[in-house]
Amino acid sequence: MATKDPTAVERANLLNMAKLSIKGLIESALSFGRTLDSDYPPLQQFFVVMEHCLKHGLKGRKSFLSYNKTIWGPLELVEKLYPEAEEIGASVRDLPGLKTPLGRARAWLRLALMQKKMADYLRCLIIQRELLSEFYEYHALMMEEEGAVIVGLLVGLNVIDANLCVKGEDLDSQVGVIDFSMYLKNEEEIGNKERNVQIAAILDQKNYVEELNRQLNSTVSSLHSRVDSLEKSNTKLIEELAIAKNNIIKLQEENHQLRSENELILMRTRQHLEVTKVDVETELQTYKHSRQGLDEMYNDARRQLRDESQLRQDVENELSVQVGMKHEMELAMKLLEKDIHEKQDTLIGLRQQLEEVKAINIEMYQRLQGSEDGLKEKNEIIARLEEKTNKITTAMRQLEQRLQQAEKAQKEAEAEDEKYAQECLSQSDSLQRQISQKEQQLVQLETDLKIEKEWRQTLQEDLQKEKDVLSHLRHETQKVISLKKEFLNLQDENQQLKRIYQEQEQALQELGSKLCESKLKIDDIKEANKALQGLVWLKDKDATHCKLCEKEFSLSKRKHHCRNCGEIFCNACSDNELPLPSSPKPVRVCDSCHAMLIQRCSSNMP
Repeated sequence: MATKDPTAVERANLLNMAKLSIKGLIESALSFGRTLDSDYPPLQQFFVVMEHCLKHGLKGRKSFLSYNKTIWGPLELVEKLYPEAEEIGASVRDLPGLKTPLGRARAWLRLALMQKKMADYLRCLIIQRELLSEFYEYHALMMEEEGAVIVGLLVGLNVIDANLCVKGEDLDSQVGVIDFSMYLKNEEEIGNKERNVQIAAILDQKNYVEELNRQLNSTVSSLHSRVDSLEKSNTKLIEELAIAKNNIIKLQEENHQLRSENELILMRTRQHLEVTKVDVETELQTYKHSRQGLDEMYNDARRQLRDESQLRQDVENELSVQVGMKHEMELAMKLLEKDIHEKQDTLIGLRQQLEEVKAINIEMYQRLQGSEDGLKEKNEIIARLEEKTNKITTAMRQLEQRLQQAEKAQKEAEAEDEKYAQECLSQSDSLQRQISQKEQQLVQLETDLKIEKEWRQTLQEDLQKEKDVLSHLRHETQKVISLKKEFLNLQDENQQLKRIYQEQEQALQELGSKLCESKLKIDDIKEANKALQGLVWLKDKDATHCKLCEKEFSLSKRKHHCRNCGEIFCNACSDNELPLPSSPKPVRVCDSCHAMLIQRCSSNMP
């Protein structure tokens, strides 16, 4: 018979015990149907079996005093491999009663079972065999296949709910011995199981009733706490309502004061408006005088335009005379074709010049649209010039139409010349006479063309003059715009100076009224100073703010001494007058002294 490896037999025995303990624990937990406590025997035996499985093949660590084997070392590796296990490690280290590594390992196994992650944590260890080789021998259960089988069996424990108290138990001194009698079946044990089932049912009912009582007690305590919180909130709300009512009363008083101040401001603004109206009327009169000078300039420009229009009418009359002369040139156009081409070129040049004039007029019209109503007359003048240019263009078009008619007449004349060529041979003498007459007419036409060229030159000069006039008008409009801007700036400066002047007038009026009051009250102050020799009279230099309202003194907010206490106040805080024991006449007193003296008088009254 071949001998078996003793380490393999140990691994098989531990695997079988693990199967029996896990199976028995699951069956008993499902039969009872409740959470398991730390006193439950099958659960205690399960932890003992797991200790033996983890201790199998564990390497011993030598120290100066002893030779120890602990399973806490491999379990600490789980924190590095599985980040969620850090909570278990931290809680195990924080437990106060644990002193040995074995006790910490037992606490770790119990917490992992309660979290239902024991199988996940141990699976991480089994996968990392290189790290486990530092703690276990090569033939250990955790290094072989039996360890993977046990980890697979541990997955079934996720069905169990365990409620274990780790703090109270003495995990360091427990003895881990496997009780094999629990896994041997007898008839007595079967009867005991039935009794245990009945007892467990009774215990479940008891636990259910206790939980209901706990829930009811918790609901009652929560209701009491809510009632207390509601009472506190009600008291706070009542206090807030009182504060809000006081604030409303204060706001109403402030509203009345603001209304009175608004009425005073409206009266002052009306007075200022009346003054400004007078100033505006004077400025309008000056503006009208300046506009009269501009109107005179516009009238001169109109006169010049009228003169130019008369000259153009004369030129148009001359053009009409020349058109009548051109009717007689129908038969002699063959010799004048070259001259006609030259005329067409000159007409094209004139058209281009006219288009340039139109473009200039359009630009001037667009720029002058943004000016004021006073420049409308200039726009009308430009429109008239455009109309005249349009008339010239229409006249030139009529000339072109007449030239076209003349060309048609030439063609017809050529056809008639071919027909009457034979007749012309017989009438050559008469034709020679006509030719001499036509030569004379050609001379006249050449002179007329020279006159037309001179007339065109004069038109070009007139156009240049009109351009100069338009540039002059542009310069004048720019001057008018600059004058407007200067006028607006002067208006703004005038308004600022008026405001400064009004503020200075108000300050001077207040100073004058207060000086009059001070002169009348000098005697009273002298009499009051006799009684106030023992008091401290503050200097004007030492006080910069009112003692009651704490507002800064200025020209409009003057300083006033209280004849009773000697402090310095503003006019609003010291506008009271009372007779003091030192002076029979009423003297200026602050609000606080006024209230104190009135109380004294009322208490002295019977």
